Amino acid sequence: MNILLLGATGLTGGLVLNGLLAADKVSQVVAPTRRALTIEHEKLRQVAVDFAHLEKQADLFKVDAIICCLGTTIKKAGSRQKFREVDYGYAIKAAELGRQQGAVAFILMSAIGASVSSPVFYNRVKGELEDGLRELAYPYLSIYQPGLLLGERAEHRSAEALGIKAMPIINAVLQGPLKKYRGVHAEVVARAMVHEVSGLPKELSGAQCHIRTYSDMVGLAKR
Repeated sequence: MNILLLGATGLTGGLVLNGLLAADKVSQVVAPTRRALTIEHEKLRQVAVDFAHLEKQADLFKVDAIICCLGTTIKKAGSRQKFREVDYGYAIKAAELGRQQGAVAFILMSAIGASVSSPVFYNRVKGELEDGLRELAYPYLSIYQPGLLLGERAEHRSAEALGIKAMPIINAVLQGPLKKYRGVHAEVVARAMVHEVSGLPKELSGAQCHIRTYSDMVGLAKR
């Protein structure tokens, strides 16, 4: 399989990249990035891109599947408009190009609570992206909705750091229907994504859409 990975320089994306490079069923990983990766591998094709003009390199999207781990914060982006440009604009353009070039599967890192009707701006943007992807009718669409992502990030996020410290206690309380709100380690999410894309059936028809919450991710990671 040829896989295109968006967000390879991030926490989860970096772990997904390592998993894909080690997967027997993956022959090539295309990684469009703005800054150079610190890894080299015979399977890896790293390409410098301008995410605002992905259409200029549409041939990159001639792959079997796309995994999207793109994401930023409003603070890092600088404004709500810039945040939406990254988390919605870049991702939906990549998905459109993938469909045009024949990609049959798209796996998205979204967030729990994503909904166009959410009172939270972050979740509204994520919900808008999810709805946009459904409209593209990929033969296979898988949407990951983790709670707080646990792991060591390159940049420090104070609010997340506090949440991570409290997460073992919070996770123990979140049972039953509330289990989907549990924090989950980025390594678990990454393994789940790699296992899912590696196990895609050879023949796909229709337009499947799967929503992956905490229990699904844990289960897929153990395969």
